Amino acid sequence: MTDIGIIAVGGYNEMGRNMTAIRVGNEIVVMDMGLRLDMVQIHEDVEIDRKSSRDLIKMGVIPDDLVMKQVDGNVKAIVCTHGHLDHIGALPKLAHRYDAPIISTPYTSELIKQQLKNEKKYQVKNKVEALTTGKIYKVSPNISIELIRVQHSIIDASFAAIHTPDGIILYANDFKLDRTPVIGEKPDFDRLRQIGKEGVIVMLTESTNSGMSGKTPSEKIAADMVSDVMLGTEEAESGVIVTTFSSHIARIKSIIEAAVQMNRIPVLMGRSMERYVGTAERMGYLKFPDNLEMYGQRHSIDKALKRINKEGKEKYLPIVTGHQGEPGAILTRISNDTTDYKIEKGDKVIFSANVIPNPMTRANRYSLETKLKMKGARIYDNVHVSGHAHREDHWELLRMINPEHVIPAHGNIMMHSNYLEMAEEAGYIFGENTHLMRNGEEILIE
Repeated sequence: MTDIGIIAVGGYNEMGRNMTAIRVGNEIVVMDMGLRLDMVQIHEDVEIDRKSSRDLIKMGVIPDDLVMKQVDGNVKAIVCTHGHLDHIGALPKLAHRYDAPIISTPYTSELIKQQLKNEKKYQVKNKVEALTTGKIYKVSPNISIELIRVQHSIIDASFAAIHTPDGIILYANDFKLDRTPVIGEKPDFDRLRQIGKEGVIVMLTESTNSGMSGKTPSEKIAADMVSDVMLGTEEAESGVIVTTFSSHIARIKSIIEAAVQMNRIPVLMGRSMERYVGTAERMGYLKFPDNLEMYGQRHSIDKALKRINKEGKEKYLPIVTGHQGEPGAILTRISNDTTDYKIEKGDKVIFSANVIPNPMTRANRYSLETKLKMKGARIYDNVHVSGHAHREDHWELLRMINPEHVIPAHGNIMMHSNYLEMAEEAGYIFGENTHLMRNGEEILIE
C-alpha cells in the first residue's frame, strides 16, 4: 500500500482558516485555503489584499503553511469544496507558492477568480479549473478528484473524493443532509453510498455542530420561517430591514420572494451582496424580480438609503450586510447614525442568521442589537436554520460511508471531541480508527 499522510495545516484548532494536505506517496492534494474571519476583525478589518502572507500568518488570519516545507512530496492540485471565505479566502496569499491548478465547482470557481483578481500583493497565476459535481479530474496516473454534490449554506457546495490505487479519501467539509433544498438538488446519496461500498480509507469531516442534538432542519423550513416572520410584520406600517449572509443565495431567494408578497421593492446592499448574489444571478441560479435594486459601492448605497428614507420606508425592503455587527457593514452604520436611513420606533430588524460562536462576533452583535433597540427597533432574532450538520446527520453520513478511519476537522477541540464521542457510539475506537489532530501535525494512515 502507498503510504498516506494527512497534514492538518489550519482549521483544526479553530473555526476558520481551513487547509488540509493529503499526501499519497510523494504526491499531495491540498484541500481548501481559508481565512479566519474573527481574526480579521480583531485586527480592525485590515486590508487583506495589501498584506503579505507572512504578516497574515503572524496575525492568525490565514493558515501557517510553513509546515508544508517539511512534507516530502509535490503539490499536484488545490481543491476547494465551496465558496465561503474560510475555505477560499487565503488562496490569493498562498496558492502562488504551489505549481498546481485550483479545482472547484463552477460557482466556487467564479468566486475564486474574483478573489485572485482583487489581490494587490501577489501575482497568482494558478489555473482555476471548474469541475461539475459527478465528473472526474485526473490529477496524475495515481490520483483523481471527484466532487460530489451536497447541500450547505452556499450554492454549488461539494465533498471531494480523492481516488487512489488503495481506495478513496473523502473530504467532507461543510454540509447538511438537506432533502428539500430551496436551490439545487438534495445531496447525491446514491453516489455517497456507492463510494462507501467501493472503500473509503479515511474520511475528514467538519465537526462544527457535532455537539448539537438531532438533525439540522432543511432550508425549506428556513424559507417558511422567513415568510412567516416577514409577512407578520405588515400589520403596522413601518420600516423593515433584513440582514443575512451575503453568500446564502437560497435564503436571499426566500427573502426576495417574501418582499414581493409584501408588495415591497427588494433592495440588496453591500459589496459582498453584489459579489455573491450578482454572480449567482449571472450564472442562472437566481432570477430577480424586475423591480429589484442592488448596490455594492458605498456612495450608491448611501444615496439609495437617503432616497428610501425620503420616499417612505414602507415601500422598500433593504436586504443588508451586518448581521454579526461587523464594523463598516451597512446595518452597523445605520445603527451608528452614519447613513440617512433613520431607525424609528416600531421599525423591524430581522436577523436571518445566527451569531457565529466566538467572543468577538458575540460582542459586536450585542452592541449592534443594543443600539438598534435604543432607537426603538423591534428585533426578530435567529430567523435561521444552520448550514452545518447536527449530530444525527453526522451519524447518518458515518454509517453511509463506513470509512476505515475518520478524522474530525473544521472546529476547535470541543467540537472534535463531540464528534469523536458520536463516532464511538457508531463503533469506532479513539486512537485506533478515529484520530484527533491539531494544526501542524501529520498522521500516517496504514
